[in-house]
Amino acid sequence: MRRRVGRMSDSIDDLGRQANFYYRALAYIPFAVRSYKKETLRLIAEISMGTGALAVIGGTVVIVGFLTLMAGGTIAVQGYSSLGNIGIEALTGFFAAFINVRIAAPVIAGIGLAATIGAGSTAQLGAMRVSEEIDALEAMAISSVPYLVSTRVLAGMVSVIPLYSLAVIASFLASRFATVVIYGQSPGIYDHYFSTFLQPVDILWSFLQAIAMAMVVMLVHTYYGYNASGGPAGVGVAVGNAVRTSLIAVVSVTLLLSLAIYGTSGNFNLSG
Repeated sequence: MRRRVGRMSDSIDDLGRQANFYYRALAYIPFAVRSYKKETLRLIAEISMGTGALAVIGGTVVIVGFLTLMAGGTIAVQGYSSLGNIGIEALTGFFAAFINVRIAAPVIAGIGLAATIGAGSTAQLGAMRVSEEIDALEAMAISSVPYLVSTRVLAGMVSVIPLYSLAVIASFLASRFATVVIYGQSPGIYDHYFSTFLQPVDILWSFLQAIAMAMVVMLVHTYYGYNASGGPAGVGVAVGNAVRTSLIAVVSVTLLLSLAIYGTSGNFNLSG
């Protein structure tokens, strides 16, 4: 019984530490913008295009684009086959416009961010922690949270805008290609239903959802990297814990924002 109470107490303490860390990281963003402009720009370039060998293929841009490209094609395949079973395969354009924007593209982009930007940030900060570089920054009177954490959170939120634009376009193109070229549906039919049911406000909400996901993913990963311990093995453990937590956070953000934005009505009418 004492062990259970102790574990529960430790979990509550850990949640408190995380909440305090997240608050400090967000509160220091204006200070980081004013004081560490070059570092923020460097991180934006690193997150978007990658470094070293990863930069050759475009880094996160290519990874997120490829993931959403395949997701868009899968949606078209499943949508055409499922709708065709009841004789309304013409509505595949509606299916692509609805699912891609509201569910598939945000979730797949969030997973891609967690696997690339997030995991890299955890590994970087964890390596700095175990090699005492973060302690050295503090000894030089440089506040480590705004310099290392707030800059990364801001860079992730800025970088996700062009990244997500590419992701949405890739999912749209993949859905249209699979439906029109592979299944042979008339381009006019697909474009009619796609443009009819694609609401611009949904794209705006989708972008806000992606920015929120990027913020949550960066906060989670920087926390685990900043507080890593136990040498190189501890850094690996921190990366694994961060990825698992951020994947749960991505799905949770999708659920909560969908409920907040669309509620129970769905915000669309299947008519015309």
